[in-house]
Amino acid sequence: MTEESLQERFLGVVLNNPVNRAILERMPDLGVEDGWLVAGCLFGTVWNELSGRPLTENIRDYDIFYYDPDTSYEAEDAVIRRGAALFADIGGEVEIRNQARVPLWYEARFGVPYPPITESRTGIDRFVVAGTCCGISQAGEVHAPYGFEDMFEGVLRYNPMNPTPHQFQFKCGSYRERWPWLKIVEEDDATSTS
Repeated sequence: MTEESLQERFLGVVLNNPVNRAILERMPDLGVEDGWLVAGCLFGTVWNELSGRPLTENIRDYDIFYYDPDTSYEAEDAVIRRGAALFADIGGEVEIRNQARVPLWYEARFGVPYPPITESRTGIDRFVVAGTCCGISQAGEVHAPYGFEDMFEGVLRYNPMNPTPHQFQFKCGSYRERWPWLKIVEEDDATSTS
């Protein structure tokens, strides 16, 4: 399949998840700049479809990234509270994070500094597993900097743009608990591990 047809397939699958669809429909009402639905709610929906499982199964939360140069706790908390009201009835936990604030807390949580960013897409680019780097903007734009092939083939490969390589095995373990057929591919290794 071409990358374009994989993107069409990706969109078709993730929009069949009613929670994803509801969030994307309502996200403009959140009132944020550079808003994106990202990560597990998207690739997890694809992996559920490939597994023949309900599309919302094993999706722990629905992540929204946005970018606001106001990095105060109060500004982010106001957006989180608006989101809690806006998404209260959708049937899934929504986590909302201002990407401009990530460098403020990242090192304390993960042990390494997080370089400053100027847009939400950079946060998407830095997920620890390359094939999970994906997002859909509130305007409907799809961003998947490393394409969709790994996602649809169930390949878990470290993303060198991520500053926490020590988190790779942990993330892979979490994903494989829910989708055991996923394959871990080590860097510079053409074979997968089980």
